[in-house]
Order: sequence, then C-alpha cells, then structure tokens
Amino acid sequence: MSAIVGPGRMSTTLSADGARTGGDPAPGFTTAGRRRRTLRRVAVVGGLILLVAALWWATVLLGQTRYSVAEALRVMAGQTVPGASFVVGELRLPRALVGLLAGLAFGMAGTTSQTMLRNQLASPDIIGITSGASASAVFAILVLGWSGTPVTALAVLAGVATAAVIYLLSGSGRAQGGRLILIGIGVSSMFSSIIAYLQMRASVYDVADAMRWLSGSLGSASWEQVPLLTASLIVLGALLALAGRGLGPMVLGEETATGLGVNVPRTRAVLVLAMVGLSAVATAATGPIAFVSFLAGPVAGRLVGPTDRSLLVPAGLMGAAIVLGADLLSQQVLPTALPVGVVTGIVGAPALLVQLLRVNRQGASA
Repeated sequence: MSAIVGPGRMSTTLSADGARTGGDPAPGFTTAGRRRRTLRRVAVVGGLILLVAALWWATVLLGQTRYSVAEALRVMAGQTVPGASFVVGELRLPRALVGLLAGLAFGMAGTTSQTMLRNQLASPDIIGITSGASASAVFAILVLGWSGTPVTALAVLAGVATAAVIYLLSGSGRAQGGRLILIGIGVSSMFSSIIAYLQMRASVYDVADAMRWLSGSLGSASWEQVPLLTASLIVLGALLALAGRGLGPMVLGEETATGLGVNVPRTRAVLVLAMVGLSAVATAATGPIAFVSFLAGPVAGRLVGPTDRSLLVPAGLMGAAIVLGADLLSQQVLPTALPVGVVTGIVGAPALLVQLLRVNRQGASA
C-alpha cells in the first residue's frame, strides 16, 4: 500500500490491486475515469478471449499433419473424417481442452491467493499448495504402481490436505499472510526432498513416467480429465466469484473489512477452499505447470490497469493463454518438443527473481 500526496490534496491510498481508497477523487477516478477504466477492462478481456481462442484453434489444427477448420468442425460434430477423427478427436482436442481448462484454473487460483494474502509471491505453486499433490502423485506412480484416475484422485486429496495443514499452521491475525507464505515454502521444500528420495529408490522406467508428470505436461491429456476440470471450474469458479466481492475490503485489512460488513473468517475459508480445489484439480490433470499461477494475475493486472474490480476473469484468461501459448511454442517452434511446464519455467523463473528484487527494494526503503 502506498500513499500519494499532491499539492492541496489529501493523501490517497492505493490497495494491493491498484484500487484507490480514500482521500479526494483523482482525475482518473472520476466518473469519466471510471468509464475509461471500464472500457479498458472490456477491451483487455475481449482481446484475451480472442487470443485464447486463436491459440486453442492453433493447438487443434497445427501439427505434423495440418487440418482445416471445416475438418475439425466435422470431427466435433461426430462425423468420421479419415485421419482427422483420430488425430484431432482423440489427441489434439483433449490436449487443447485440458490446456484451456487447466490454464483457467491456475490463473484464477493464483490471482485469488495473491490478492487475499496481499503478496504477489503468494501463488499456490510457490507457497507449496501444489507440492503435496505432486508428492502424492509421484508416490502413487513409483511406489503403488498406479496410473490414470487413481493418481488424479490421490493428487487432489493430497493437495487439499496440504493446503489445510499450511492454513492451520499459519494461525490467524494480521501476520497470518506472511506466516502462510513462509510455512508454505518450508512445506514445499520438504515435499521436494520426499520426491527426490522416491526417485532415487525407484526403477529408471518408473522414474521417467514420474518425471513427465512432474514437469507439467499436456502430453497425457485425455477425455477422462475434461469432465472433472469442467465441473471444478463451474462450481469453484462460481464460489470465487461470489466470495470475491469481499476481496477488495480484505485487501485493506481485516479490521477495515469487518467494519465494511465482510465476514472475514467465512470469506477467507470459502476463498481458500475454492482456490485450493482449483489448484489441486489442475495439478492432478497436468502436473505442476510452473509459474502460471504466479504470472497470470500480475500480467493481467498490468493490462487492465488500476481497478477496484476483481481480476478473476482476466487472470483466468491470461493463465489459459500462457499454458496454450507455451505448449504451442514447445510443439511447433522449438527444435525439440518440451513439456509445457519446462517452457513456463524458463519464462517464469526470471520473473520471480525480478519480483523478489522488487520486494527487497521496497522492504529496504520502508
């Protein structure tokens, strides 16, 4: 939060998501300013929808064999098209749909976590929420010899359980957000050690399967994953949209939010439940695709600009664009096809370092 003081103007505070709260109205926050911000938001959301649609169709149509839109539509309508029925219907369509749905889930979960905890570092993949799902999936593959739906179910349950433990250990009060991040990083390190130990003890063939899952990949996407991802997005996304009305006041602090009529414990519990559910289901479907949750919210926020409205939709679309774009880049541009999580990691790691340096400078100047 930062104060902006101008000549003859009362101090005005910017919330973590860019909303101006208090003081005299600045030019950008008059009626005309609100109209411009609304138009900008509509333009950004519309542009992201077009971008995601273009990337989705490119994933469906492009490959070693290219098909036309008409052929793809015939396959979607249930008609038999030689070659395309298998390649498009059984390989590319599930891959594109799982990438789209997982990206939406990662983006929505990430911006919710970052806004609720008032820290851009507090994305589910960084604070350890997805680490429990990853460790349980590796255990199921390497030790239990499971595959498919059982691995997905165990990963979802473990992700939710990990988040519950982190949340309970963080306690309550004003410093809960900081404690949650630190505890989450510690839990993530612990699970990383467990994963490394399991890989050392397993056979080389099983390790290859586990590594493909840990890298975050759409290579094993199937129609079986689509119903669970779709249902989770509809139900948990609706919960986020309803409970997200209290996010703005919560950014200002628990006392202020309570004074504005927000039931903070209930709102936080609903947000955490929905955010963890989306992260766990998406991770169970694709593996931990690195930095999508971390990048989607901040990038969408920069495009939308200062606003007092939720970034849920823009961040979800940005997450989908990152996943589909990284997968398309890996499959069609790079000389060697890489898991999508490797591509997002190459882009996301420098962004994380930049953000850490920025937080360091802000802390030093405070």
